[in-house]
Amino acid sequence: MAKPIISADSHITEPPGTSVDRIDKRFRDRAPHMVHDPKRGDLFIIDGMDKPIPMGLVAAAGKRAEDLTIFGARFEDLHRGGWDPEARLADQERDGVAAEILYPSVGMMLCNHPDFDFKHACFEAYNEWIAGYAAAHPDRLLGIGQTAMRTVGDGVRDLRRIKDLGLRGVMMPGNPAIADYDDPIYDAFWEAAVDLGLPLSFHILTSTSDTFKTRGPKINAFMSIIRGCQDIIGLFIFGGVFERHPKLRLVCVEADAGWAPHFMYRMDHAYERHRYWLTGSAITRMPSEYFREHVYMTFQDDWVAFQVKDLCNVRRLMWANDFPHSDSTWPNSQEVLAKHAAHLTEAERDLVLHDNVAELYRLEI
Repeated sequence: MAKPIISADSHITEPPGTSVDRIDKRFRDRAPHMVHDPKRGDLFIIDGMDKPIPMGLVAAAGKRAEDLTIFGARFEDLHRGGWDPEARLADQERDGVAAEILYPSVGMMLCNHPDFDFKHACFEAYNEWIAGYAAAHPDRLLGIGQTAMRTVGDGVRDLRRIKDLGLRGVMMPGNPAIADYDDPIYDAFWEAAVDLGLPLSFHILTSTSDTFKTRGPKINAFMSIIRGCQDIIGLFIFGGVFERHPKLRLVCVEADAGWAPHFMYRMDHAYERHRYWLTGSAITRMPSEYFREHVYMTFQDDWVAFQVKDLCNVRRLMWANDFPHSDSTWPNSQEVLAKHAAHLTEAERDLVLHDNVAELYRLEI
């Protein structure tokens, strides 16, 4: 690689005091906090959620498949780079990565919390924490802020605060508090995101449709976790959001990309054949054209994505290592890329591994 590799989707591991030390005092007695269970290991307890969040898969990068387990992990045994920015640089060096776009871990689950006031307070605390973490090495640690989207006005204020904190984008909950995202009520928010240069990120497992409730054995649920992102992309296209906001950019995070060509084809088919009886907003281009222009996709271990890059927009594909989560390619990312990207030209490798993410987030790396 002539250019440094940037991971478009990596994560932090929230330390126990992330919310407890920073949350609005009105919610301090409810702040997400960590407890130790003798049988299940360390768990994040979140008031208002049915189940605690075990730490076993949050920082399981590098473990053998047969050693992966949800329970039993202790925070102090996890990858230190998840919460220590100095240790993170060594993790990057080991994987051959020069910089990372950083998303939350516990914060992903909080996206589906039913109490939007509580969620807003948690995200405010998180934004303060990730800004401090990233500030230690702002050229290599590139934080993404969160908004609860309680109201449009709240969302705009969140965007401004996220920008002021030096964060690079905004992670959206899959389901807002009021109308769905295709409603024109959100137009002021979309324009604020464009004006502030903050791309919108929709991550897997942050929508109410991203549940592990599915038919058959539990492993079948793994196949469903991209569905929420697909629904949101369709919502923005068929709902006319991209039509009304031609400069808006959406990042589909960790949902892979190999499926995108067929999804675009299927959207075009629906539009050409069924738009007169299936309702949708007025759009002036084919659905696939909006997808190709507005939707960026991050993926890690997705051999198919590299094979179908000519059926996608190669300028919207962004590779990631997903460190330190259980699906991460760390510390073997270079080996994976050597196999998956062997047929790409140097220019195409530069686009997928560096240029696209650098351009989207206006990075000078």
